[in-house]
Amino acid sequence: MSDSFFSGFELDARLQQAIQKVGFEEPTPVQQQAIPVALTGRDLLVSAETGSGKTAAFLLPLMHKLLQKTVEQERAEPSSTRALVLVPTRELAIQIVKHCDQLASCSHLKTGLIIGGNSFKYQQAIFRKNPEIIIATPGRMAEHISHASCDLTDIEVLVLDEADRMLDLGLAEDVIRIANNCKKPRQTFLFSATLTHKAFAAVQQKILENPEVIKLNAGRQQNENIKQQVILADADDHKDNLLSALFERQPFTKALVFCNKKVQVNRLCGLIRYRSTAEKPQRAGLLHGDMSQDERRDTVSKLRGGSLNIIFATDLAARGLDVKGIDLIINYDMPRSGTDYTHRIGRTGRAGEEGLAISLVNTYDWSLMSSIERFLKIRLERRKIAGLEARYKGPKKLKSSGKAAGSKKKKNNKSASKSTMKANKNNLGKSASGRAVKSEQSETTSRDADSRSKQGFSALKKK
Repeated sequence: MSDSFFSGFELDARLQQAIQKVGFEEPTPVQQQAIPVALTGRDLLVSAETGSGKTAAFLLPLMHKLLQKTVEQERAEPSSTRALVLVPTRELAIQIVKHCDQLASCSHLKTGLIIGGNSFKYQQAIFRKNPEIIIATPGRMAEHISHASCDLTDIEVLVLDEADRMLDLGLAEDVIRIANNCKKPRQTFLFSATLTHKAFAAVQQKILENPEVIKLNAGRQQNENIKQQVILADADDHKDNLLSALFERQPFTKALVFCNKKVQVNRLCGLIRYRSTAEKPQRAGLLHGDMSQDERRDTVSKLRGGSLNIIFATDLAARGLDVKGIDLIINYDMPRSGTDYTHRIGRTGRAGEEGLAISLVNTYDWSLMSSIERFLKIRLERRKIAGLEARYKGPKKLKSSGKAAGSKKKKNNKSASKSTMKANKNNLGKSASGRAVKSEQSETTSRDADSRSKQGFSALKKK
């Protein structure tokens, strides 16, 4: 990062010193566009992909604003926490705290971490120390508001990072509640990979005040450093063999494998450990929501340190996992949306590095893959593994959208069969009612004959 670039922003000298200490070389597009606007005091609504340098894009102007108040002024007019950063996952919160501590290393600014899985009483003690910046997850922050253990009336800057993910997790009410407890007026930054979530309008209206909108991507712009491929597969046992073959034949340093279910994560991690060989050992770990915070932190630490080179994860790790050197992403299960796909593969190809993303696609994954291709407006490169070619070649018939055809036909067949069954039931009902009428008529005739015979009338006989 050049000196002239930051000197043009007139950032606090202590921040410029920390920037040089961290060793940033080049400003990213999101930093170039967001920082000047943020320094003017305006609210921001920014769409930027993961790995684009957006953390520094909101931390630098935030910290610059806090540093305008001297230590002497703070002592004369003590205040509680002055900046709050809300993020969707614990992992992302921990990483932002580390980043924040690096940028604050040459100043007096202190940071507190408030996330689930840590001691509630310990966090109450953190609030009592009044750190200038709090990094928190919405759920735990809302708990502290309910217990009146935090004071947000001095908040000068509120940041929502990965806002679309928070909305996906159903945290909109918590986020709005937290914002309502913060000081007004204040400056608010909202950063998100996409701005298409249906709840964005309500959140924007209630939290932001005349924001400057910066769109570096619409959630569909592709990272040119990531090569994206598809390998067709049959059943899960065939996917398992493809996975093993990729780890044996595909050169990589660190790999991240995504599954849609925790049980699949556990199974595959055990399988790859079992299939690991002395010639090419695979040191696999796992990451999902059933693990404690300490276990998850330990797994990420081992991946960073090289003790593990493969992590099997659910989408929990899709946002917030920032580990240098991940050069291979494998979607064992296709993600359920184009946005989730973008965040999964965004774990590689960061900071100008090259990455490879491979998706294993069987008959159940095809329509999801087609939806993702249509969402991203690309066609994923097809690839085969020698000796492990799939019998499945794709649907026999395709819709114009690229999805497998035939679903409507099945529905028509089902409705036709239902109509036939209903008609049969009606016919059976009519037959039964007809038999009942005939039976009633014969019973009536029989009763009349008996009555006539009792009254002395005899049945007429034909001659």
